Amino acid sequence: MADYSQQPTPLAFTQVPHPAPMPGAAREQAIADPRFGTVFTDYMVVVEYDEAKGGWHTASVQPRGPIALDPAASVLHYAQEIFEGMKAYRHPDGSLALFRPEENARRFNDSARRMAMPELPEELFLESLRQLLSVDREWVPGGDGASLYLRPFMFASEAFLGVRPARQYKFIVIASPAGAYFKSGHAAVKIWVSRDYTRAAPGGTGAAKTGGNYAASLVPQAEGIARGCDQVVFLDASERRWIEELGGMNLFFVFDDGSVLTPPLGTILPGITRDSLITLLRDEGLSVREEPYSIDQWRADAQSGRLVETLACGTAAVVTPVGTVLDDQSEFTIGGGGMGQIAGRMRDRLTGIQTGRLPDPHGWVVTV
Repeated sequence: MADYSQQPTPLAFTQVPHPAPMPGAAREQAIADPRFGTVFTDYMVVVEYDEAKGGWHTASVQPRGPIALDPAASVLHYAQEIFEGMKAYRHPDGSLALFRPEENARRFNDSARRMAMPELPEELFLESLRQLLSVDREWVPGGDGASLYLRPFMFASEAFLGVRPARQYKFIVIASPAGAYFKSGHAAVKIWVSRDYTRAAPGGTGAAKTGGNYAASLVPQAEGIARGCDQVVFLDASERRWIEELGGMNLFFVFDDGSVLTPPLGTILPGITRDSLITLLRDEGLSVREEPYSIDQWRADAQSGRLVETLACGTAAVVTPVGTVLDDQSEFTIGGGGMGQIAGRMRDRLTGIQTGRLPDPHGWVVTV
């Protein structure tokens, strides 16, 4: 288990006291059963960037509140915006921990480069998380499946109308106590196949964690919800044939010979949960291939019984089985339509490492 609490950071943080933090009893009630992303902690971190001032120059922990923006702020017109999603966990001994936060820091900078935004020093990214958790640690719930969801994000704040990279930015971290991502909890989800819309194309922004990718998923997501589905799966933009990813999660396909396949990176988000699952599956002696997989083959393999499980994975939902797949042509069920052995085992193993209930052989857990 790593500990970065004593590592140096490039900026000193100013702490602004909260005039009226939520009382303890109200806080406990708020985090008892939160809907995902609807309840927020008392504080937020704000770090300022100005090219004219030499880059990143001011960092503070302050009461969470509205952000003042000029109507000409670049983010509102040209969408220079990126974000990350990660969780803090309360371990059995009461300590707080993060899961592979350095990978979030690296991916954040990968997204920044693609969106022509300044990189944030990794140690500053990590220190921002520590600073927020130091004042909001009582907001981290305990118990099975509970965590504090952390949302670091950055946007162009310079006021100008012109198509060029902005020269001023804000990096902010907010936090929200989280329970189950899907209303059905651990039950298998139903997926809608988007035939008319795509998420990303080669050379596009699919591998960046930027809001526009998610905005593009909202119309097909609504189509799926109208048909009783939980999520939407996107096909490639060129042939409308190859499976890419869900609106916010990566996919794994488990076959009856014990092999596992997941779509290759390129136009999809390089998920940290995805990367962790590849390692954990291989730890168990399973063969994991990163190869293209078509929607027609998915249907055929499910109907023949060759495909026994499909797993959706991501920070928010962790590992969730896909039970049913629906499009405007057909509907098919995978395996028994519920939680399979691999999905259940991987979910238990991953959450066990994250929450400190199981050993961490890869050094992924970081105390804060």
